[in-house]
Amino acid sequence: MENRVVITGMGAVTPIGNTADEFWNNAKQGKLGIDTIKSIDTEGLEVKVAGEVKDLDLTKFLDKKECRRLDRFTQYALIASMEAVQNANLDLDSIDKERFAVIVGSGIGGFHTHEKEFDTLHKKGVKRISPMYIPMTIINAAAANIAIKFGARGMCTSAVTACATATNNIGDAYRHIKHGYADIAITGGCESSITPIAIAGFANMRALSTSEDPTKASTPFDKDRGGFVMGEGAGILVIESLEHAQKRGAKILAEIVGYGSTCDAYHITSPSPEAVSAAKAMENAVKEAGIEISNVSYINAHGTSTYYNDLYETRAIKNAFKEDAKNIPISSTKSMVGHLLGAAGGVESIACVKALQEGFIPPTIGYTESEEELDLDYVPNQGRSAELKYALNNSLGFGGHNACLLFKKWD
Repeated sequence: MENRVVITGMGAVTPIGNTADEFWNNAKQGKLGIDTIKSIDTEGLEVKVAGEVKDLDLTKFLDKKECRRLDRFTQYALIASMEAVQNANLDLDSIDKERFAVIVGSGIGGFHTHEKEFDTLHKKGVKRISPMYIPMTIINAAAANIAIKFGARGMCTSAVTACATATNNIGDAYRHIKHGYADIAITGGCESSITPIAIAGFANMRALSTSEDPTKASTPFDKDRGGFVMGEGAGILVIESLEHAQKRGAKILAEIVGYGSTCDAYHITSPSPEAVSAAKAMENAVKEAGIEISNVSYINAHGTSTYYNDLYETRAIKNAFKEDAKNIPISSTKSMVGHLLGAAGGVESIACVKALQEGFIPPTIGYTESEEELDLDYVPNQGRSAELKYALNNSLGFGGHNACLLFKKWD
């Protein structure tokens, strides 16, 4: 017997809010969270803007040891997980910890610690490298520390698929519960890569926007888009089998009904121009839900603001939805927060759930002019109320990783 899987808690740390509700309320209003970089010296860097987390007092959530011994990506994951667990009203003493999973990933991991320790190595020598260097930088540190925090002794893993990471982790957790291996899971993604080497690396491969005007830097689907803007944060869900959630009287926020995951097998950074595999991920998610593809009422697009992603993702949507493509509202919350890399799909899943709950589609801000192939409804600049039943979340990662989740409004 397969289990239905529902969402009962959500937590977020983002450039436009450090809770799920604050993120959503600002996203509805089209608030821009991108600004001149404050956390690092950008002298010599071609890129000057990013979507940084703001006004987050770590000491309200983490003790001194956690602040000192955890890289920022793990700190964000823990804080978002604490909110999600509280939001789910979980009684940790009453659940079966052996059937409590943690499936949380990061696209890059501990870049802040890497840079700090590399600097120490070159200035002070090998003996001064921190003994915590490895535990702070490994990508599974986020999942492991979440499991330790909440005593989760079920499966604890971290899928890493670049910008599709969070979506793949949520999808894997969904299947893990659907097929009966766990009752409950904390899942999603986290990232903090606003560092000199990360900015320089992405900039030198011409992936980042070099606009110094924050309002013009992240403009998904716009004719003049020129690259993505680095963001940071975490998006975490608590998901459960429907039976487990109902038995404990949980408030159900939405249901996960489909998951698709494919690979372009084409190029290490560019999506496939034919967009066949990305379309297949969407089709597979819809097929698993057992609905017609025309029943999808909203797509939260990957929408990075790079030339090729937005063009090829549009082609993928047209390949999947055929004549219905022009009837489905599509928006990219990356226009407001930038690209959170491994955390993107987690935050965008929260946007999908909130959209279903409130019947409201967040906008794609910064949109001024279309181009010939980009002719779909990208919900430009102003959000809108709509009757929504199914929301699709797309994530496309370097390496050709395509991941798609389908959420259903909870009646």
